[in-house]
Parts: sequence; C-alpha cells; structure tokens
Amino acid sequence: MIPTVDFYGHKISRLILGDNPFTGHSYIESLHSGEEMMDYYTAESCVKAMFEAQESGINTYMALGDPFILRVIRQYKNEGGKMNIMFQSYAGMDLAVNLRMMLKCEPIAIYHQGSTADYYCEQGQEKLLKERIKMIKDTGVIAGMATHVPETLLRAYEEDWGADFYSACLYNARRQQRGQQSGFITGKTKEHLVFFPEDRLSMFDAIKKVQKPIVAFKVFAGGQVFLGHEPEEIPAVAHTALKEAYDNIKPSDMIMLGVFQKHKNQLKENTDIVKKIFK
Repeated sequence: MIPTVDFYGHKISRLILGDNPFTGHSYIESLHSGEEMMDYYTAESCVKAMFEAQESGINTYMALGDPFILRVIRQYKNEGGKMNIMFQSYAGMDLAVNLRMMLKCEPIAIYHQGSTADYYCEQGQEKLLKERIKMIKDTGVIAGMATHVPETLLRAYEEDWGADFYSACLYNARRQQRGQQSGFITGKTKEHLVFFPEDRLSMFDAIKKVQKPIVAFKVFAGGQVFLGHEPEEIPAVAHTALKEAYDNIKPSDMIMLGVFQKHKNQLKENTDIVKKIFK
C-alpha cells in the first residue's frame, strides 16, 4: 500500500498525481514534445489516467487550475471519481477569477503557483505575494505556496507569509529564468531548462527545516534523470530517485509526480516502486 499522512484532517497518499503532462508541459522536448502530450491527453485520456491513479492507491490529484483541467475534473467526478483535489493556481488568469472557478471543484487545498511566486520575490514584491496567499486562505481552503528556491522556502516559513503548506521543487528552475515571468504567461516552452543534480541537496536541507507539510516535486527532474539510459534501466533509476527523495523529506511530506501514459504505464511503474519502498 501507499502510505498516507494526516494533512490538516485529510488522509493524503504520500504519492500524489501531478498534471504537467496533462497540460503539455514537457521538460524533455527532444523525446516528448508538449504538442505530443497535448495530442495524447484529451479529456478522456486524462480521466482514464486519474481513475488508474485512484485504483493504484493514489488518493489525491494536484491539478492546474486552468479551464481545460477544470472541465476534466468535472468529468472525472461525474463518472464517480473519488480522489481529493488540490490545486495549483493558474498564472494565466486573474487570481480572484481563478479561485472562484477552482472552488467549484471542491478542492481541499490550493497553492500559489511557484514561478509566479519566485518572480514576485525576485522583484521585491513579497508583500504582493503575501496578499495573494491571503486571498487563497480567505476562501476557507488550506492555502499553500510553491517555490523552486530553497532560500525562498525558508524565508516564507520563518517569516510566516501565511501558507499552511508548501510545494517545493527539488531542482531550482529559477537559475535560468530569474527575472522572467512564468511560462503560463510568456508562452515559452521548457526546452531550454537544464536541471542541476546538486540543487536537490539544497532543497532537501530546506525541506527538513520547515515544520509544515511539503509536497516535493520534480523528483525525476522533469524526466531528465532518465536521459542517456536504456529503457530497461529506467525503473532502477526511478527507484533510486524516489527512495532518495522519501529518505530526505519529512514523514509528513508527500511527493507529486506527473505521468505520460502514451508509451507505457508510468503510473503502475511509479506506484509499484513506492509500494516496494514502503513495504
């Protein structure tokens, strides 16, 4: 079984379904372009993957609050879907409008999108970020904040910017994007991003110091940890990355993983690994 944690009264599986592939966000464009992902992930394919996740023991889906995914969640629920819904705010939309739309899906939590949060900090607009976190909290849901920068995670926690939980990227994507808006706003692809292995050690250190729940993401560096490996080697690489991550986050923390189901059943591969880790 996939273990669960108590997340402010909700039982959440320590492996959460992410949705970057659902919305065509690829970090390995040379292998799978964003267009390929979007062509595969019709609403029906997304819903199918969500039910596969549910049946495999994942009980929570971390969704992007964009209009397509909101419709997907509606379809999933109408067909009997039972996973908890958490949301990442959609940077391409006014936050107040986005919140109103996300709340219709009855989420248990919403977090402020990470690249936008990091951009505000880079511009010295921490006050604006705190106000936006408060906007989320004022809706009555559990409010969070995402970041790609360990120092920002620690500042937000130590200075209490208002978040109940955090979503932390194990690789610092802001190294190459400092001063730039989120790709949701600029429309830029992720093909230029290269993740550096040493980044995850700094984020692990920060995660251990934050005594609030954390959802760790980019455990596979957006798939880049698999580059250069033969297909038969990939499960072992995935096991190593997941084991390292669980060993270096707190027992109250979770991991979020997106999956691209077109060529193989990544959901089964990932959940089998997590079940083996916690056996």
